[in-house]
Amino acid sequence: MSLQLPAVDVPPQPWTGRFDGDGPRHRRWWQAVNQESQPGPAEAAGSQGAGRPAPSVRRPAALLGFASDEGVRRNQGRTGAAAAPAALRKALASLAFHLDRTVADIGDVVVSGQDLEAGQERLGEALAALLDAGHQTVVLGGGHETAYASYLGVSASRAVQTGRRLGVLNLDAHFDLRDEPLPSSGTPFLQMARAEADAGREFRYAVVGISEPNNTQVLFGTAGKLGVRYLLDEDCEADRVQDFVAAFLADIDVLYLTIDLDVLPAAVAPGVSAPAAYGVPLPVISAVCRQVARSGKLLHLDVAELNPACDIDGRTARTAARLVDTLLR
Repeated sequence: MSLQLPAVDVPPQPWTGRFDGDGPRHRRWWQAVNQESQPGPAEAAGSQGAGRPAPSVRRPAALLGFASDEGVRRNQGRTGAAAAPAALRKALASLAFHLDRTVADIGDVVVSGQDLEAGQERLGEALAALLDAGHQTVVLGGGHETAYASYLGVSASRAVQTGRRLGVLNLDAHFDLRDEPLPSSGTPFLQMARAEADAGREFRYAVVGISEPNNTQVLFGTAGKLGVRYLLDEDCEADRVQDFVAAFLADIDVLYLTIDLDVLPAAVAPGVSAPAAYGVPLPVISAVCRQVARSGKLLHLDVAELNPACDIDGRTARTAARLVDTLLR
């Protein structure tokens, strides 16, 4: 499929990484990105792989960076998430490429100064264009203000405008339902709720991994009023999470998945604005990603709150890259 590039602030840069050979079965991500003509590993091997759709029906993936930490700054968090897109690409680059789809890097939308809202609008416009062109879109954030930018694109896409029921699944220690005069990384889902109400649509929002000590009674009250479904981090046993996600998926037609990396334990994801004292185990989060990917309902995904300046040996970036790879399988 020929990709008409939407407007971005920084065009895609060359990818580099570990080299094992030129053949399709040697490929790593850096060799596959923006290489539409080469077959995927399953095609080269003459097999689709267990449980995967045929390559001919797999949507091409489009990666778009959102270089922003203005929302984190407004929310009084540790800034540094603007460097996340580059760190995520670096972590993805040397992963072995097992995807049965093409992957295009579109480049970055960059928040200039304190003008967060303009950056969110630009990202939303780019996403809507990519979605309407038939792509599986992935945003590499950015603070969790990325979520409202993603929502602007998803809600403007034909998939939602034609009446399909949109669900938003957030893997996060926080509701991010703050009612503040200035939008931030703590407000995106209340912004979504209000936008959905204005559009005459039901707000379908679920969160896995809520930390009770890190969300005030006001936030729990707001979640209750909005009908938000959630699981506390302490209740995230594998079977319970699987059932929770399955029930949510059953009530929607298309899904926007957002992963705030602070849902993971601090030992796994130290490079975030607010490291988790408890967190949800990585195998549980990875299982949710596989469940969502296999549902056939995933429209768009993003990964937020990576702060490379606070990371340890690239641990958080590598974890995030693994989750992106899992979601695109």
